[in-house]
Amino acid sequence: MTKNCINVVVAGATGYVGLDLVYLLTKHPNIKIVNLCARKNIGKKITSFDKRIKKKLPKISKINNVNWRKVDLLFLSLPNGEAQILINKLYNKYQNLKFIDLSADFRLQNANIYKNIYKKKHKAKNLIKKSIYSIAELKKKKTNNYRIISNPGCYPTSIQIPLVPLLKKKIIELKNITIDSKSGYSGAGKNYKSKFNFKNFYISTYAYAVKNHRHIAEIDQELKKISKKIKFTFNPHLIPSFRGILSSIYLYKKSNISLNKIVNILKAYYKNDFFIKIYKPNTQIGTGSVIETNNCDISVCQTRLKNKIVIFSSIDNLIKGAAGQAIQNMNILYNFRETSGLK
Repeated sequence: MTKNCINVVVAGATGYVGLDLVYLLTKHPNIKIVNLCARKNIGKKITSFDKRIKKKLPKISKINNVNWRKVDLLFLSLPNGEAQILINKLYNKYQNLKFIDLSADFRLQNANIYKNIYKKKHKAKNLIKKSIYSIAELKKKKTNNYRIISNPGCYPTSIQIPLVPLLKKKIIELKNITIDSKSGYSGAGKNYKSKFNFKNFYISTYAYAVKNHRHIAEIDQELKKISKKIKFTFNPHLIPSFRGILSSIYLYKKSNISLNKIVNILKAYYKNDFFIKIYKPNTQIGTGSVIETNNCDISVCQTRLKNKIVIFSSIDNLIKGAAGQAIQNMNILYNFRETSGLK
């Protein structure tokens, strides 16, 4: 353990994201995990849930047992609606405590939109403006000014990383953007079977939330900061795989812009970002190379229609789409090496 070390608590440590978060944190040279919290399985060892974890860690405890005066950072991997309540209780009382929330509680800057999407009244409205929505590569220069970091959703991460640079450069058409995303079922959490009751679950593909997936609101919010004229449709699918997301983004490029130009713009934009991999034009990619990594692989391909291209973007939904990005945001927040715990 290095001298430059912080004390960390993980709330929601036994879910799919929580376990990946704990596992990755055990490999981080600047982290001491002081509490692992959950509602159930109090007193059990975390290793009983994840055999990858070899490090001796505190047993699972209730959140009420935490001595907050000795904690620097709280990761919250909780159901939507719970993080806002806990952060609201702690934010003003413990001025040195920082928060990285992996739920949707602080992703939307409008509390009314949050209520409409998540069917819950926001219970920490005054803290929304004190939080920052952070895809690490896109917000790293601003993160240090905030104590509440809102970790983006998995689909929005895979979509915004390739789209934001192209929108900023104004080299793509703003209308008729079609986003088709396919995800492993771990994105639905450990209770995925109760959320999706279609037949032949483990050997089939399933389209869902055709019109109003909850992640649309945050994609809309962030992309419209660049251009209010953007129009897109988004449709997710579950695939018979545990983890991984492949987003296919269909759009029209400006007629005077070549495929190579688009690839070069993406490479230039992310030239200092270790986790973003831009492939040669027309490269076929999938989720296989990003599984259990914090990487985002991007390939720009020509379709059979003139000026219409498809951008493929693949991530691991549990890591770059959740736990890994949370650690990346932590590294930026505390001026650690950005890749620490993630290589």
